[in-house]
Amino acid sequence: MKKIILFGSIVVLIFVALIVVSNINQSQKAAGNPYGKDRLDPATVELLDDPNYQNLILPDELEEKLANEESVTVYFYSSTCPYCKEATPRLVPLAEENGINLLQYNLKEFEQGWNQYNLESTPTVVHFENGIEVGRIVSAVSNNEFQQFFDEYVVSE
Repeated sequence: MKKIILFGSIVVLIFVALIVVSNINQSQKAAGNPYGKDRLDPATVELLDDPNYQNLILPDELEEKLANEESVTVYFYSSTCPYCKEATPRLVPLAEENGINLLQYNLKEFEQGWNQYNLESTPTVVHFENGIEVGRIVSAVSNNEFQQFFDEYVVSE
């Protein structure tokens, strides 16, 4: 009986140690991240070094730009969204080719954006002029459709 209790205690200690090590590892990866948060979703941590996800905007920054009536184009995505992972490697270079500063808002980390910007799904690109939404495109559409959106709402400025 003592052996069973000893074995059970060892198993519990191993699980506790794994949880502690995992939390420490997550905190170390999240340290100094551009999101300004202590904890990040593991899918977001995976994207921290991805060159396609470097033009991030935080909720307060976006709110300030819109309040100042700036014109901005925002890519709303989720780090866990498979459609975003398919669209981003096409969308980001296309925006760069067009000279568009495509700001990236991670809805996985800042879920208030769903309601604040009336978003129904990701990926969604929204263009604001003078702080007011003038156009949006939803889904991982073709490059031609992204280009048409840029031509209609962004590049023509």
